Amino acid sequence: MLDAKLLRESPDLVRAAIAKKHLEVDLDAVLAIDAEWRRKLQDVESLRSNQKAANTEMAALPKGSPEFLAKVGQMKAVSAKLKEAEAELKTIEERFRTAMLSLPNLPHASVPEGRTPEENQVFATNGDAEAPRPHALPHWEIPGFDRLFDFARGAKVTGAGFPFYVGDGARIVRALLQFFLDENAKAGYVEVNPPIFVNAASATATGQLPDKEGQMYETTPDQLYAVPTAEVPLTNFFRDEILEEAQLPVYRCAYTPCFRREAGSYGKDVRGLNRLHQFDKVELLKWVHPSSSYEELDKLRDDAERMLQKLGLPYRVLLMCGGDLGFAQAKKYDLEVWSAGQKRWLEVSSCSNFEAFQARRAQIRYRPASGGRPELVHTLNGSGLAVPRVLAAILENYLQEDGRVKIPDVLVPYFGKEYLSFA
Repeated sequence: MLDAKLLRESPDLVRAAIAKKHLEVDLDAVLAIDAEWRRKLQDVESLRSNQKAANTEMAALPKGSPEFLAKVGQMKAVSAKLKEAEAELKTIEERFRTAMLSLPNLPHASVPEGRTPEENQVFATNGDAEAPRPHALPHWEIPGFDRLFDFARGAKVTGAGFPFYVGDGARIVRALLQFFLDENAKAGYVEVNPPIFVNAASATATGQLPDKEGQMYETTPDQLYAVPTAEVPLTNFFRDEILEEAQLPVYRCAYTPCFRREAGSYGKDVRGLNRLHQFDKVELLKWVHPSSSYEELDKLRDDAERMLQKLGLPYRVLLMCGGDLGFAQAKKYDLEVWSAGQKRWLEVSSCSNFEAFQARRAQIRYRPASGGRPELVHTLNGSGLAVPRVLAAILENYLQEDGRVKIPDVLVPYFGKEYLSFA
């Protein structure tokens, strides 16, 4: 959520920043509701002042006197008006909060201009995507793929995008998750095992609601949401709490299955492991001091990159342009691995700084060591990493002539074997 004071005092700045994201927002309507709220607040405060003055006057009058009784009648009239005005004020406050929730976060000044994904900037590359891999195939075309990754039975049991992982298929997923968690622990992240269902308040705090409501799976009648990412329960760990400044930064990581409808996906984007409705991911979360949040973003990106380097996968880092930045992020980097069989890049991590946007919604603050009022923290998160596309890249980049897949050296202790076989 944006700072209401910034919106009131610098509407043109906010308007220009939102325009950089190429989102349609009726900022004038939000400002009109704010002006209406302030007018009604003045009415309520005036009525409260009149009520207080009448109380003072009544206290000085003899009980039962004509003047006292007249003042009682005046008090009742003022109280009725005040009650009505307070109810109207509450309604306007709810409208204003709803309107504020519809406003996206403002992009950082370093975010490049651009409207489409093609205008994202290549920030860094690692490894040789052009190196010859003569045996590479799209992973779903590898002979025997369906034995370990059973999409047909998953579709029968649940629906498209919910595969079964069988035998070594399940084992390689578990190996990747354990590798990710261990590497993140080495980098200072404390592991958390969070709930995989959250309430609407939690989803609203992180920006999934109302922005991504159609992409989330919701239960009825409990009105709980299956997590689209561990970012949601992790961020809300400190909701409505005040940390001490000395506690910052706080690093956490968590593995969860993730659930997304992914409406609008089609074609090559949804083949095999490319895009699933249920998938496994390890998430990295930081609560940091505002003065260090962009330094922490660089460290977060480095932590995610390090795992791809150890896996020996070619990858690139994109700096997202304003139009591809997303609703809640102030700045974001995407990490994409090279898919040797598909000859394309696959996103495996997004590393984002939300500044105070989520913290203001969730009321996550810190108490300055020097004293003074609590201030909002900055929140950051990133995938560390998402399993399906990392796995797809391993299957394609390490496919051997005999149809087996060479397991990256760092994964062998977790997987227990040097090769994955589909036979």
